[in-house]
Amino acid sequence: MSLLDLIISPAAAQAAPAQQGSPMSLLVMMVLFFAVFYFMAIRPQMKRAKEHRALLAGLSKGDEVVAAGGIAGRVEDLGEHFVGIEIANGVVIKVQKNAITAVLPKGSLKSA
Repeated sequence: MSLLDLIISPAAAQAAPAQQGSPMSLLVMMVLFFAVFYFMAIRPQMKRAKEHRALLAGLSKGDEVVAAGGIAGRVEDLGEHFVGIEIANGVVIKVQKNAITAVLPKGSLKSA
């Protein structure tokens, strides 16, 4: 009897090889995984992107908005890619149109 036989029994060393599952069960698991991933990650992100596109398409001069950095102001100029936001009397900054995160109800800036 060797030292290795004391550490690992010969019966454990001669264990039968693991049986492999059918290829059909692997395919079913992959489809199930993709379906869960689609409904938990991809679909909600697509819905948020669609809502954001609708928000940007509905922008008009005079709307009160919040930009990505938390800057709140009134839309003064609308371009194809940029929006001019008045953040104080006479102070207009340009931000990318995609940076607009929310449209506030009218009068929100006066009450703040």
